[in-house]
Amino acid sequence: MELLKQLPNPMGLEKKDLLGLLLREEYGYLPARPYEVTAEETAFDRKFCAGKAPLRTLKLTGRAEWGEFSFPVYYVAPKDKTGIPAFVHINFRDAIPDRYQPTEELVDAGFATLTFCYKDVSSDDGDFTNGLAGVVYPNGKRKRDDCGKIGLWAWAAMAVMDYAMTLPELDHGRISVVGHSRLGKTALLTGALDERFYCAFSNDSGCSGASLARKNEGETVAKIVKTFPYWFCENYYKYADAEDTLPFDQHWLLAANLPHKVYVASAAGDLWACPKNEYLSCIAASDYYKAHGKSGFVHPDRLPEVGDRFHEGDIGYHLRDGLHYLGREDWKNYIRYLNFIE
Repeated sequence: MELLKQLPNPMGLEKKDLLGLLLREEYGYLPARPYEVTAEETAFDRKFCAGKAPLRTLKLTGRAEWGEFSFPVYYVAPKDKTGIPAFVHINFRDAIPDRYQPTEELVDAGFATLTFCYKDVSSDDGDFTNGLAGVVYPNGKRKRDDCGKIGLWAWAAMAVMDYAMTLPELDHGRISVVGHSRLGKTALLTGALDERFYCAFSNDSGCSGASLARKNEGETVAKIVKTFPYWFCENYYKYADAEDTLPFDQHWLLAANLPHKVYVASAAGDLWACPKNEYLSCIAASDYYKAHGKSGFVHPDRLPEVGDRFHEGDIGYHLRDGLHYLGREDWKNYIRYLNFIE
């Protein structure tokens, strides 16, 4: 808890100032948002989930001032229902269902899913000539404050939200974004940039996601920018082995998810993600939420224990047993949180 006293304080700053600093110094500025998003249905499986929730495969196209880009999206919604809450899931694969997405269980709980595979947007490497990167960075080069791959994946998630807002069967005020690991970082950035989301769910996002950079006992800024420099803007590299010089910390990213809800999920055995610092990040962001009329993070005055879930506030959290994974226990907690706050 002593670490909390050493963190840069966002209090008194407007959200745009928090977000501006995070974009300039960590994630980079994203391509311009599309002025139009259209969808072409390329496949339809009416028998999916025993016919109770058809699977639609879509070609989603976003058109912006820099050109246009298309990628596949997979849409499943309970049949003959209205007012359906939904998840935009940024996933590692294009399989429906997937080991990270128990689609039928989500349907049975009353949720729709709009899912895309992150590599269909741009490859998870330093190649900036393919996918969306190849359109917005035509020579494969970017400026020091241009976004890396996390920003490009976030751009796609917001384009999916653009499409979701056109679907009359969905409850447009109850659409949340979720991602695991590097895609949990992406979900948090997406939620910070797009206030239309109801909640941003970060699953085991760790370093440069939900976990505080200072005194991190797992992955550090130096380690992440050495292995995955292409996730971030180049300005971020200067904080390697210099976390104490960061003018912010990751609780600013949680705070920037105002005005909507934000949720951090940790796993006790995922030490690389430093679950303690993920929890402390929720505490550190709480005052900013409360200063803006929200309930913040409601938690006991101690570190979490396996099985804890803190669902009463606008910042939610759980700690499960196990390793780095997005499983049914996590999804059940997300559903429980969304139902609890009705």
